[in-house]
Amino acid sequence: MLISRFMRRNPFGVDICCRKRSRSPLQELYNPIQLELSNTAILHQMRRDQVTDICRANSAMSRKRRVLTPNDLKHLVVDEDHELIYCYVPKVACTNWKRLMMVLTGRGKYSDPMEIPANEAHVSANLKTLNQYSIPEINHRLKSYMKFLFVREPFERLVSAYRNKFTQKYNTSFHKRYGTKIIKRQRKNATQEALRKGDDVKFEEFVAYLIDPHTQREEPFNEHWQTVYSLCHPCHIHYDLVGKYETLEEDSNYVLQLAGVGGYLKFPTYAKSTRTTDEMTTEFFQNISSEHQTQLYEVYKLDFLMFNYSVPSYLKLE
Repeated sequence: MLISRFMRRNPFGVDICCRKRSRSPLQELYNPIQLELSNTAILHQMRRDQVTDICRANSAMSRKRRVLTPNDLKHLVVDEDHELIYCYVPKVACTNWKRLMMVLTGRGKYSDPMEIPANEAHVSANLKTLNQYSIPEINHRLKSYMKFLFVREPFERLVSAYRNKFTQKYNTSFHKRYGTKIIKRQRKNATQEALRKGDDVKFEEFVAYLIDPHTQREEPFNEHWQTVYSLCHPCHIHYDLVGKYETLEEDSNYVLQLAGVGGYLKFPTYAKSTRTTDEMTTEFFQNISSEHQTQLYEVYKLDFLMFNYSVPSYLKLE
């Protein structure tokens, strides 16, 4: 009954969840014909090679911890029906990708990703992550499912996280949890109100907090400003596809095509006027000293190198 109801409601008239194909997404991706003929396949091969090269060049640092723990896998969302694993990175279209994963794994419960409220997409119970499986099950899925992630220019992502978490009045939990701590540690002569509310953190204070050795020792970064390297472990997990925020639609639809659902499921598009741009990021960095810029670049250096982002022209590195 559920499936037939879904068939009527779904504008595409196709049951998304359970179509079994002759080839899995992984086989589809590495199909020799695809590799020979498709510029897209060649581009993604180059992105994979870049990650591999940087991991190798930084092997001493990147392999500090040789064994991943289940806790390291909590960002990897699993789709059993289409044999996909998606590592979500906050501030890189992860809300829309979680919505898509809910459509893919929902077995008919959802048909239009944009009908899923954003807050529902972030409810952990709505998606299954790799850390919920046994070790043999984890290893099997890492070996046979297509693994992908999406990345973004690191400092643009950082400014996006700052704007969202520290300049929006509704984010009181972040103001209390991090804002009060940042102001206490970084602001001289802070008012009692600022210390209590934590809702007026300056970008310079946020940067100072990130590069403070005390912060690094105290606890892991929050996922919104944690490096992709630390969230998704690309030197331990071989990602078959590295999508980029700059080519978000093309890369997303390529993933859906490989999964065999591209004919009736597309990445949601909408123009977001508040989006953090390169020009905006340049402005935010104008008041950051060259010393702090250099230290911050060191924190995110592996993300810059691994995903082939050049050093921003506005930086004044020492």
